[in-house]
Amino acid sequence: MLDKPTFPYGTGFRSLTREVAEPVPLPVCGELPPWLRGTLLRTGPSKFEVGEQSYNHWFDGLAMLHRFGFAEGRVTYANRLLKSNAFCAAEKTGKIAYGEFATDPCRTLFGRVASLFDPKLTANCNVNVLTMGGETTALTETTLPVRFDPKTLATLGVFGYTPPLRGQISTAHPHYDAVRTRHYSYMVEFGMQSHYRLFSVGDDGAQDLVAELPVDRPAYMHSFAMTEHYLVLVEFPLTVSALALKFSGKPFIQNYRWEPERGLRFHVVDKDSGREVATAKTDAAFAFHHVNAFEDGDSLTIDMVAYPDATIIDALYLARLRAGTPLTATGALTRFEVPLTGDGAVTRGTLAPVALELPRINYETRAGKPYRYVWGTGIQAPGDFLDSILKIDIEAGKVARWYEAGLYPGEPVFVPQPSAGSEDEGVLLSVVLDIEKDRSFLLVLDAAMLEERARAEAPHAIPFHFHGNYFASPSLPA
Repeated sequence: MLDKPTFPYGTGFRSLTREVAEPVPLPVCGELPPWLRGTLLRTGPSKFEVGEQSYNHWFDGLAMLHRFGFAEGRVTYANRLLKSNAFCAAEKTGKIAYGEFATDPCRTLFGRVASLFDPKLTANCNVNVLTMGGETTALTETTLPVRFDPKTLATLGVFGYTPPLRGQISTAHPHYDAVRTRHYSYMVEFGMQSHYRLFSVGDDGAQDLVAELPVDRPAYMHSFAMTEHYLVLVEFPLTVSALALKFSGKPFIQNYRWEPERGLRFHVVDKDSGREVATAKTDAAFAFHHVNAFEDGDSLTIDMVAYPDATIIDALYLARLRAGTPLTATGALTRFEVPLTGDGAVTRGTLAPVALELPRINYETRAGKPYRYVWGTGIQAPGDFLDSILKIDIEAGKVARWYEAGLYPGEPVFVPQPSAGSEDEGVLLSVVLDIEKDRSFLLVLDAAMLEERARAEAPHAIPFHFHGNYFASPSLPA
């Protein structure tokens, strides 16, 4: 049992299994923008125990989908557990049946992902939600996105890439190129000779290989960068050998080793030709999330939330989080300038001296292009969990913060106002845990000023989760 007085945000790591299958209206305090008509869909870990077994890491919990519907100043809410192969097997056996990021039920790597002949991959898609190939999908870091109905949240089965490419690990953060009308992503194939495979998925669901890069020790990469013409794989020096994955018997991430002497490596690939046009290297760093990237003459600007090393992964084990261990590993918004020519060195600089995670931008208009504003979650009280929402003005070098004691906001999703005249004209949507009420609510902030416009109280506390997106649907009822 979590001790609330000494562990104030413990509710965020408590399992939620209650489902609200039919949308229920939420009480709204304040006023929603009249133009906000659509759906916020989110996913995240929700069930941390199966029978008498517990998952080890925040990233491991069985996924739950959350839906907030907006229309005519009203908000509705629904949620359902994602009926993935991992969930269904756990329900049937009463035990953890599939390996996850840091949990392994007597198997190796995501349920023997290292088996070159019959990999058993988890489809526990608890990381992100997007539309791809005409389907609404939840994603995790294997190559098995799961389709679901955006209105009922019913699970519809694994998304079928056509044709399928070989690979076991992928990213839950594909990029969308509106000009080429394609998503871009990558996967990793482990083997005697491992490979990174960059690929694209058209709006029709067709999958095309962009480039294949051989690699001796694949790096753990949660996300990647995209500009107008290039895809950039940033290899952090957290690497693994295929043999270790196959024979160690350890959970997936515990096979990786921090090797700072390898440095931070950038692989720049042309989207259209698939040619690797540049490689570069600088001192070691780690990141989960890229923020944005763009072209600047003969160089690329790549912004990410960077850490000095990968100890942040260890800080997010459930035992540490549930014990209220102070969170000391925090990332900072960091800019890397990467030359496209053979001469010149990679440079880096910190854009804001504040702790930042779960970054968002005005993706619709600024993805892959120069931009000014970043929103994300921050830490106001040293050692606390993510307790505030930040807005960073890169051009002015200014930081604004929304903070209320006892509240723990999640990722702030930016929703642009229709016909907006500026990059930051719109609202932010964030699911916030209120520890005093032991409930969560949906917070609506003015994105420019970080002023509260409304909040809508959910029927229960929602565990801390990761990512989601807003889908504008003028004809969609709440």
